[in-house]
Amino acid sequence: MLCTVACNAMLNAFSVNGQMEAAVAFFERMPQRDVFSWTTVVNGFALNGNFGASIRFFGKMMSHEDVVLGLVKPNEATCASVLSSCANLDGRAALDCGKQVHGYVVTNEANLGVNVGTSLINLYGKMGRLSYAEKVFREMVVRKVCTWNAMISSLASNGREKEALDMFEEMKLHGLKPSSITLVAVLTACARGNFVREGLELFGSMWQDFGIEPIMKHYGCVVDLLGRAGYVEEAAEIIRNMPFKPDASVLGAFFGACRIHGAIELGEEIGKEMLKLQRQHCGQYVLLSSMNAEKERWDHAADLRREIMEAGIHKIPAYSMVHLT
Repeated sequence: MLCTVACNAMLNAFSVNGQMEAAVAFFERMPQRDVFSWTTVVNGFALNGNFGASIRFFGKMMSHEDVVLGLVKPNEATCASVLSSCANLDGRAALDCGKQVHGYVVTNEANLGVNVGTSLINLYGKMGRLSYAEKVFREMVVRKVCTWNAMISSLASNGREKEALDMFEEMKLHGLKPSSITLVAVLTACARGNFVREGLELFGSMWQDFGIEPIMKHYGCVVDLLGRAGYVEEAAEIIRNMPFKPDASVLGAFFGACRIHGAIELGEEIGKEMLKLQRQHCGQYVLLSSMNAEKERWDHAADLRREIMEAGIHKIPAYSMVHLT
């Protein structure tokens, strides 16, 4: 008979390979289960994008006799995993679940650990409960870079962009070195708050000040920053000079700016340049064609659609998300 440690290793193998049905079946056959067994399945569902199942399995854990009798107790990893799943879902139910986990941690732990605290900040920020996120941040005894990242992102996504930039400065004063994710959060705040000068200065000094090479997400933020502010030509120049081909998020930000500011010709020019380089599925080119149609430039729209078809790029079919209860 396999020991619990070996069984947990098997559970983890099933989970990381996306075989959650097999993981659950194996879990049900285990003669003994500890907190790591439960956490592996909860986290496994989250890793495989089935956040609802992750939350439901956590609920099953909390009502199981082993937990009720105190034989098994959720640890920080368990709580952080289910909070991450809550943050990836919309709606009151996900928020309520997160609050229940928060309440459990406050009742059973002396201090909020880094992982749980950061997960709570992320959850409350995404749900628009910024006062809760700030309270958690203040109560945390230990804050790591990931914690500051979550708080900066929460501020940026809830209309308090200037405070996000101030928190970035405060983070540096605490002697913490920003990560690549930190800079994405700060650049996002700059874009949403129209802090063009600050955003461009940060982007230009990433390597010199922090030793961080800009990646696709940073370029996407800068294109969004310039596009929102109406500097569409400057955004186009960023795209032309990128060290790699722009992805759909970068092009989407750019074409969105072209649509808002009426720069249809520039959007078409960049679109055709990218069309020559990227012969792959990309719905952004269909958006560009639609922009021409909106302006009743029917000949341009038809020409672009023909070039799209000739390049072998197809519109990604729409789909709907069905939530099972």
